Amino acid sequence: MKKVIAFYKKHNNFIFFTLLAIILFVPQIRMPVQVFLNRVFSFSPSEISEEKREIIKDWDWTLYDENQRIIKFSNFKDKVILINFWATWCPPCIAEFPELQSLYDSYNSEVVFLFVAQDQSKKVENFMNKKGYSVPIYYSKSAPPVLLNASALPSTYLISPSGEIVIQKTGSANWNSKKVHATIDALLR
Repeated sequence: MKKVIAFYKKHNNFIFFTLLAIILFVPQIRMPVQVFLNRVFSFSPSEISEEKREIIKDWDWTLYDENQRIIKFSNFKDKVILINFWATWCPPCIAEFPELQSLYDSYNSEVVFLFVAQDQSKKVENFMNKKGYSVPIYYSKSAPPVLLNASALPSTYLISPSGEIVIQKTGSANWNSKKVHATIDALLR
């Protein structure tokens, strides 16, 4: 045992950097580690204060679903909407997906959920089947409104029936928290 401790003390920097290199450069290890760390450090997103909320005025956005059906964003005016821009190759997206699925399971008949994939449909279909997720997936056919132009993934927006952006979050978050449920419940009243 003393030899092991002595070896570790003598080579601990080498061991640490070797493990770090393996985590960073081996994709089969890197992705699960990144997803795990994103889950550990994901917190409930915060509401935007009322005086700082922006209101969507441009509802001209066309999407399509997995069956190539066209969906107009303007059809969802006067409803509570949650939009999530994501991709299958994005560790923070993968990390928050279980919480988003749970939120969808709780509110799918009351809230419009638009999970907008930034991937090829076949990759998305494989991902959804492998993970057993059932959220509705959409793809952009035209550019989203400027206020919803996501520059990083994941980007998620919670929009009130009056078109106010109540929550805007870039990066992973705990979307199935009591705080988010309370915000949605208030918007539904």
